[in-house]
Amino acid sequence: MDKMLCMMVFGVLAVASMMQDATAQTVHVVGDTMGWIIPSNGAAAYTNWAAGKTFSVGDTLVFNFTTDRHDVLRVEKTSFDGCNSQNAIGNAIMTGPANMTLNSTGEHYYICTFGMHCLNGQKLAITVSSSNATPGANPPNPSNPTTPVVRQPEACAPTPSAGGPSNSVPGGRVPPPTPSSSTTVLASFVLSLSTIALATLL
Repeated sequence: MDKMLCMMVFGVLAVASMMQDATAQTVHVVGDTMGWIIPSNGAAAYTNWAAGKTFSVGDTLVFNFTTDRHDVLRVEKTSFDGCNSQNAIGNAIMTGPANMTLNSTGEHYYICTFGMHCLNGQKLAITVSSSNATPGANPPNPSNPTTPVVRQPEACAPTPSAGGPSNSVPGGRVPPPTPSSSTTVLASFVLSLSTIALATLL
């Protein structure tokens, strides 16, 4: 009887950990194989990339870029439109690849602060929802809910902030990269295997 109870408990734990695997968040590689670069067709490249995707809280954006040639900075809409870092949300990440976990709903704007990279289209605007349902990359048009609004970036001239972007925090330490959901998936998988192995031994 004790063995049966023990196997049931381990079975429930195994099912619970497998359910965690099924709810793992999505990792989005910005620009796919193109990566985070100055796109040859301007900002339309990142607008088109985001158009078919749904972004949810907990998802991770991976910006693949060469260190010392690009960076990524989350900014407010006014800085996105003006291609400047005056209204930055956090610090620029100077080391590629950069992982950013989406931790809030709403509009998220990202730019490269190097030279004229933003002006030449190295900028991304997405809409983050609270679940993997809608709205995806583009918010609905309130006057016509069936027509998505496609944001076309305006021409902009970058104006770097005084002293340039920094990826350090007070005290001169560099913040660690944001962990990806793959670690959680791996841990759940190992827990599942351990549970099954333990249940068979008891």
